[in-house]
Amino acid sequence: MKKKEEERKKQIMNAAFHAVSNLGYDKVTLQDIANHANVSKGVVHYYFTSKQNILLELLESTTSKIYRFEIQEIGKYHSAIEKLQAYVNAVFVSPQDNKKFYRVYLDFLAQANGNEDYKRINLKFYENCWGIGQEIIELGKGEGVFREDIDPLTYAKVIRAIIDGSLIQWLTCDIEEQHSFYKDICFNSILKLLK
Repeated sequence: MKKKEEERKKQIMNAAFHAVSNLGYDKVTLQDIANHANVSKGVVHYYFTSKQNILLELLESTTSKIYRFEIQEIGKYHSAIEKLQAYVNAVFVSPQDNKKFYRVYLDFLAQANGNEDYKRINLKFYENCWGIGQEIIELGKGEGVFREDIDPLTYAKVIRAIIDGSLIQWLTCDIEEQHSFYKDICFNSILKLLK
C-alpha cells in the first residue's frame, strides 16, 4: 500500500475509534466515521467494505497498539517491581485516554458473545497481556521478591483481571480525579498478591 493510502487508512481508523467512543458501537455508522475523518463515505468504502470490516480491524489494531506500548514501557526497566509498576502505569495512561479506550473496548466486548472474530481478537489480546504478567512474575521469582509457590500463568491472569476491574470501576464511578487512586490501589493490590 502506498504511503498516502496508508495515511488515509490510518486517518479513517482514528476517526472510527473516536466515532465509536462518542456514539457507541450500535449507533455509529459509516457516515459518522466519514464525518469524523473529514472524508466522503465513498472514501471510507474504498478502504473498508462494511461497518463490520472497519470495526473488526479497529479492535485488532487498537489492542495490538496497546500491547506494543505496554511491552515498550516495561522494556525500559530491569527489576520485576519496576516492570510491574511500568506495566500498571502503561495501562493507566491518563484519564482521558482510558475513558476513550474502555468506552470503545466495552462496546466491543458486549458484541463479542455473538462474534467469533471479536472473541479471537480479544483472546489474543489477553494472551499477550498474560505473557507480560508471566514474564514479570518469573523475573520476580528469580529475584526472590515474589513468592515461589505462585503459578506464573494463573497469577498473570489475576493481574490483568485486577487491572481491568480497577479501570472499569473507575470508569463507571465517573470521578476523573480518582484515576491515580485506582492506579495506586491496583499496583499495591497486585504487589501484595505476589509477595
